[in-house]
Amino acid sequence: MLEITVHKIKGKCPVHEKGDRIIIQDPEILVKKTDKLCTHALSTILHYTTILERKWCPLELGLTRKGDEEHAYMQCVDPGYPYTDGGTVIFRCKRINTATGS
Repeated sequence: MLEITVHKIKGKCPVHEKGDRIIIQDPEILVKKTDKLCTHALSTILHYTTILERKWCPLELGLTRKGDEEHAYMQCVDPGYPYTDGGTVIFRCKRINTATGS
């Protein structure tokens, strides 16, 4: 299971707020445990969820830096100001142990 949290927002996001969560248990987005979903973010997030659930390798995928291998970082495709009125959202993903919930 993956927990994807809104880590940082650059600009203004019309959908997400810092701390919002998306919970994915492949192949399902657990809607009742998810705060909000944005179509701009889903294209990036869903690109990585299958491999991250099966083989947790964010460092190999270039989604984190050495020393923070417990998280993967992704961002939505909205470039924000001055190109759009929106903002770029940085998501932090971590694996959740379904037996312990952490």
